[in-house]
Amino acid sequence: MTAPRQLALDLPPLTSFSREDFLVSPSNEAAYAFIERWPDWPARRTLLIGPRGSGKSHLAAIWSDMAGAITMPAGMLAEASVPGLVARKAVVIEDAGAGIDERALFHLLNLIGETGSSLLVTANQPPDRWSLSLPDLVSRLRAMTVLTIDTPDDDLFRMLLVKLFLDRQLIVDSSVVDFLVRRIERSFEAARSAVAVLDREGLSRGRRITRALAGELLEEVLAQSNENE
Repeated sequence: MTAPRQLALDLPPLTSFSREDFLVSPSNEAAYAFIERWPDWPARRTLLIGPRGSGKSHLAAIWSDMAGAITMPAGMLAEASVPGLVARKAVVIEDAGAGIDERALFHLLNLIGETGSSLLVTANQPPDRWSLSLPDLVSRLRAMTVLTIDTPDDDLFRMLLVKLFLDRQLIVDSSVVDFLVRRIERSFEAARSAVAVLDREGLSRGRRITRALAGELLEEVLAQSNENE
């Protein structure tokens, strides 16, 4: 008789955005070092670009804590909100890209420059892929300091997987991590998907997370990571 599967609740993991939990490696160390230099920035307007899930929000949270910044999703940015943002002296705009209120961002960049406030904008893609129509805004964005986070190297990807398991309060053998490093797409989203599937299925099947279970679920892991592309 087949053992009944346990109900696995898809609860989000507890994620820490503290400085101590940020994983530094060659793929992000330049961006991290620049953030740590604040307020000694050559310019007060900085653009942080990297793939989804690459740690941009974590870096932005570190800087926000340092600078006492207010954070606003790019989709909520409007001209009426700009004066209040600038009054806070330090601002984070998260997930900028196509569809952003161009005039609002243009005025924000101008006022930041005039008042000596600081601005950090995060984005998945560079501005030339935002389909912008306001030439003056394009010019302002090109004048910003640009930081990039690259695809994770082996060491960072391994550390990331371990951290994702620990965020879910899971302890796994190093063979599981090594297997995933070799087999799944080298992206932060694929890593999150893999750990989520293993956590859910391990609980549902009442099984410890092993390399064998990871092998069984690899097809599902890859399918989920492709859906996120």
